Amino acid sequence: MDFAAARRKMVASQIRTSEVSDPVVVEAISAVPRELFVPPAQQAFAYIDEDLAIGKGRYLIEPVVLAKLLQLADLQATDIALIVGAGTGYSAAVLARLVRSVVALESDAALAAQAGKVLAGIAPGQVTVVSGDLKAGWPAKSPYDVILIDGAVSALPVGFKPQLADGGRLVCVVRDGPVGRATLVTRSGDSYGSRQEFDAMTPILPGFEKQPKFVF
Repeated sequence: MDFAAARRKMVASQIRTSEVSDPVVVEAISAVPRELFVPPAQQAFAYIDEDLAIGKGRYLIEPVVLAKLLQLADLQATDIALIVGAGTGYSAAVLARLVRSVVALESDAALAAQAGKVLAGIAPGQVTVVSGDLKAGWPAKSPYDVILIDGAVSALPVGFKPQLADGGRLVCVVRDGPVGRATLVTRSGDSYGSRQEFDAMTPILPGFEKQPKFVF
């Protein structure tokens, strides 16, 4: 299969037609071989406009959703970024082409090892893969200019807010029902603001599901 041709077709038919106008984001998506980040049996489907299962309830989120989230984050070349739930590292590889450095946080040891192996050949020195509880973030390297949650959450996790730098942005899909909403959180001093931008059916990131209410 000609993966380079498939990647060009994806960019032309999915990314450019979906209000992704930032040329730097388009170039980053165009440059990263998505097929390297999925199981071998899934490689033929690497460039379809769907979320791709990578095992253990985890997904590479739909390319156009990732592109629109990155555009929403208003990335700068000097930014330091955190990805929560990095999986096999595809989003980290794309983000690494847009910012100064990326911390890729993954709770599953096997996925983290796979991400580290692939990223070492694609973004050497730009991405640091770390293992830990996703809900805790990675305060050791904070504050971050950008935090990307690589999967949907049922509610905005307030614990990440202190890890944002002043002027920092957090982007994610908040999904408490059939359809989620891409959400941007911004920090200004001790104040935080948020707004919703577009619909997305991104799967929930394990551990960020809606918690059942306790009933007597």
